Amino acid sequence: MSVFGWMNDQLLRMQWLSDLVTAGVRAVGLDPASRIGGSVQFFVYDVVKIFILLSVLIFAISYVQSFFPPERTRRILGGRSGVGANILGALLGTITPFCSCSSIPLFIGFTAAGLPLGVTFSFLISSPLVDMASVILLASIFSWPIALAYVGVGLVVAVVGGTIIGNLGMEDQVESFVHNVPVTDTDEALTRAERLAFARDQVRDIAGKVWPYVLIGVGIGAAIHNWVPEATISALLGQDKWWAVPVATMVGVPMYADIFGTLPIAEALVAKGVGLGTVLAFMMAVTALSLPSLIMLKRVVKMPLLVAFTGIVTVGILTIGFTFNAITHMFI
Repeated sequence: MSVFGWMNDQLLRMQWLSDLVTAGVRAVGLDPASRIGGSVQFFVYDVVKIFILLSVLIFAISYVQSFFPPERTRRILGGRSGVGANILGALLGTITPFCSCSSIPLFIGFTAAGLPLGVTFSFLISSPLVDMASVILLASIFSWPIALAYVGVGLVVAVVGGTIIGNLGMEDQVESFVHNVPVTDTDEALTRAERLAFARDQVRDIAGKVWPYVLIGVGIGAAIHNWVPEATISALLGQDKWWAVPVATMVGVPMYADIFGTLPIAEALVAKGVGLGTVLAFMMAVTALSLPSLIMLKRVVKMPLLVAFTGIVTVGILTIGFTFNAITHMFI
């Protein structure tokens, strides 16, 4: 085994943790191959692994993010236009570990500062959909090709979606109060201690918000993995079913979670033979089109713009789902 393979298995997939949990399950008299024992092993292993990775990654990413406060991000994007600005907005969204609802205040600030509407929407789509932590977590559960594919298609959705919205000329569809929000222009340099404190607080804050969704997601994943027959999953969401991608997208919209809560469910679905495109569509619908985030967005934009945003992102997700189902053999 190569050094990279060993590091991937031991540091990301945490094979040592899986072995330890399996030994613990046997120690309490449960068979890891049974439904109950397998469910316990899946739940404990995934919860511990996700929170270890989550804490380490959010700390590191937040430390980097401390160099890019909203004021500096706004200045980086200010004065830019065209597809290049949308790409930059989407890329900056990847270093903000926020859920879709948490991204909306930044969207308000950017809009109030006069940034092009399309660029702010590229940021708004990218921020909850793709972040650097998701890359590592996806790689830890699936593989690096799948992780990079998810990031790539997420950025495409953000850039294309923002570009289309920008070309629709719907600036008048933003609620008037948004343009009157005061914009600060402070960008005080932080000390190293302050950056470390910021990163620590971000870990506490984000972990405090996502832990219920992680537990629920892992619980659902354990149930799917050990209790739902593969034939049942295949009949509903099999790769040969044309409706699998639309159904997965519709199921994801009412849910409110981020990628950390959806990963265990995605892991279990892939193990049951569900197509990669179907799983990606589900994850993207949960993170980018969750009903609570759409309700919050409705407070700052008018219905035509909300419908345009929802429609464009939905079409993008469906296209990606069908495409990746057709080429799944390249990744799995």
